[in-house]
Amino acid sequence: MKFRKLGKNGPRVSAIALGCMSFAGFYGKTDQDEAFATLDAARDSGITFLDTSDLYGQGLSEEWIGAYQTDRGHRFQIATKGGIVAGAPRGTTDNSEPYLREKLEASLTRLGVDHVELYYVHRREFSRPVEEVTETLLKFKEEGLIGAIGFSEIAPATLRRAASVGHVDAVQNEYSLWTRQPELGLIQTCEELGTAFVPFSPLGRGILGDTDLDPSTFRDVDFRKNNPRFQPQAFAANMRHVQALRDFAETRGWSTAAVAIAWTLQKSHGNIPIPGTRSADHLLGWADADEIIFSKSDWEELDRIMPVGWAEGDRYSEAQIVGIERYC
Repeated sequence: MKFRKLGKNGPRVSAIALGCMSFAGFYGKTDQDEAFATLDAARDSGITFLDTSDLYGQGLSEEWIGAYQTDRGHRFQIATKGGIVAGAPRGTTDNSEPYLREKLEASLTRLGVDHVELYYVHRREFSRPVEEVTETLLKFKEEGLIGAIGFSEIAPATLRRAASVGHVDAVQNEYSLWTRQPELGLIQTCEELGTAFVPFSPLGRGILGDTDLDPSTFRDVDFRKNNPRFQPQAFAANMRHVQALRDFAETRGWSTAAVAIAWTLQKSHGNIPIPGTRSADHLLGWADADEIIFSKSDWEELDRIMPVGWAEGDRYSEAQIVGIERYC
């Protein structure tokens, strides 16, 4: 596994990290044994960096990571998040210092550590100046509770405002072959400021893989159940592009998921994708994506079969996008 710096001032972390949202059952039932097996596979593949949140399973993902580290005697580099108010109407956030401190301390307890390498504000509280929130995160860093600061789902202008107070180490937004909005300023701003860009859902919430999905079987709690891109007409149209991507990957001896992750890695030297899975087998199918190097003809073919804007349907429904910062 190759390594990349977490922004200009951060530590070296594995070029591919593991997103641990799936441990909380967002895309199907799971259990601790399955989570441990996935973490074993991550460790053995050279992945050093995990991404989680206090929101995932109301702390369950963090608890399992903490239990794993105690049981296996292995310490990962960890990023977690806070700021979304659980149990409140969707989009309710609290970025005040007392609330973030309470949630951070609870996360540290569940993880069984006295600090995390990176702490994100999960969603911005729009009524609170981002400059104030940045000052809070910098205070946590000075106290040794966190090693780096980050924001999730923010616009380039917000990043610049935050950076006017102190260096922002990482920004996390959705980015993949079917979600390209960060190319409209966010990736460029991260590069300019020396901020790591962390693409989540680089596998398009599972569609950019070799396993066929059946949206009719999605559980009610599955995010994709009401997502526009997984509705029947859009899904059928999107799968025609995905099949072309599968054919491209197969002719080159790569998995489709590895191609999708390699694409995010090669779009910018500062990108650190965080594909999520609860399956060790799925992880092993893409863990070597950092070894793939696309040729000029590969790029041309990828641009042909998945041109900018190819995906049918919005990436969020109106209900799902509440609390997300939009731009452009």
